[in-house]
Amino acid sequence: MQAFRTHTCSDLNANDVGQSVRLSGWVHRVRDHGGILFIDLRDHYGITQILADPDSPVFKDLEKVRSEWCIRIDGVVKARAPELVNKKLPTGEVEIFISDMEVLGASEELPLQIFDEPDFPEETRLKYRFLDLRRETLHNNIILRSNVIKSIRNRMDSQGFNEFQTPIITASSPEGARDFLVPSRLHPGKFYALPQAPQQFKQMIMVAGFDKYFQIAPCFRDEDPRADRSPTDFYQLDLEMSFVEQQDVFNTIEPVLKGIFEEFGGGRSISKNWPQISYRDSALWYGTDKPDLRNPIKMQIVSEHFKESGFAIFAKLLENEGTEVRAIPAPKGGSRKFCDRMNKFAQQEGLPGMGYIFWRDQGEGLEA
Repeated sequence: MQAFRTHTCSDLNANDVGQSVRLSGWVHRVRDHGGILFIDLRDHYGITQILADPDSPVFKDLEKVRSEWCIRIDGVVKARAPELVNKKLPTGEVEIFISDMEVLGASEELPLQIFDEPDFPEETRLKYRFLDLRRETLHNNIILRSNVIKSIRNRMDSQGFNEFQTPIITASSPEGARDFLVPSRLHPGKFYALPQAPQQFKQMIMVAGFDKYFQIAPCFRDEDPRADRSPTDFYQLDLEMSFVEQQDVFNTIEPVLKGIFEEFGGGRSISKNWPQISYRDSALWYGTDKPDLRNPIKMQIVSEHFKESGFAIFAKLLENEGTEVRAIPAPKGGSRKFCDRMNKFAQQEGLPGMGYIFWRDQGEGLEA
């Protein structure tokens, strides 16, 4: 028998009943039901239930075991009674009747509970990151990230891209944020910089004659945190192509993104046709180059309604060339109460206020 395990904690099922097995992992939970001990043993792959009654030769030792102890167990696979089958687990049809146990690593009382994932302050979670990563949700997120990157690599390879690794220690160059600097040991008083992007290196690769480059590239930027970036570094899919136009880039990236969302989207449907929105239209309709298309409302140019009108503020502004008046339609906002609420919201966001206008559409009521 192997030193630590014959199976992982997600391998065993009804087909393995009667087998002698060895498992290693962490104690996820201990339950004492009238003198019978149940232990949920967890590893990277899943959870298996371990059972010991007072006749077990290791019962006394198991009574001392606590959550997050690392143990190795030997035992025989038994089928659970039909009413006790746990359909939520791949191993839910069986349990292991334990015959031997070795403590590989005892654990003191932990500052961060793993089971049930109760909420803890972020500072505590970061300080004990190695424990936080044991929690199921975060553990699964790390596995998901790994699988997504692997899928990206496969999809890029299938389109003829070659993966490169560009230098991490480089010279400082003008970018959109401040550099992280690394002092040089060989050249006192001088510094290297961590790259904010592999821009120059990938351009050298393309000049060298390679046709398609890609990299899961680390980028280091000394800037304030954003909703979609960590405050120090992030990874991006970086690519270059030779002899292509804009549409060729769209045709390359779209199937990669569609494939990723289809593979990891939990069965949610993916639109077959993705709209292509110009930067100008995006800025006009949504006021940003990263619109949330779940919001169907588009801003509209309404300058013609205010030219030479009695509304002096807008009429005066429109005398200046290039000035436009844009409005956000609110089809169901035809009430003063709604507009007062929106005006208050605008002021909370630091604006002096919000203008609004009501009009009738073929006598069907007011709209804002």
